[in-house]
Amino acid sequence: MLTSKQRAILRSMAQTLEPITQVGKQGITESFLDNVNNAIEKRELVKITVLENSGEDVKTVGEEIARRLPAEFVCATGKKLVFYRRSLSEKVKHIEF
Repeated sequence: MLTSKQRAILRSMAQTLEPITQVGKQGITESFLDNVNNAIEKRELVKITVLENSGEDVKTVGEEIARRLPAEFVCATGKKLVFYRRSLSEKVKHIEF
């Protein structure tokens, strides 16, 4: 569980990130989750876009992705979602709080 200070740090770091993928009409598929999981393992912090045609509530999508990965749902800003999980790989530069 992240503290509010840690969330604030991650939100500020995520401002410069480009979204790595997007949720569209197909919704949250297993291949989508695999791609996001691999990206989180390599980067620890990722941003995802929810498209208008997905027909889903942005915050609901964020909570569902976080639950199924598992990862921390940092924030939802507009149609963008930010997720964090500490990587198990030693090759990754870890985010320090």
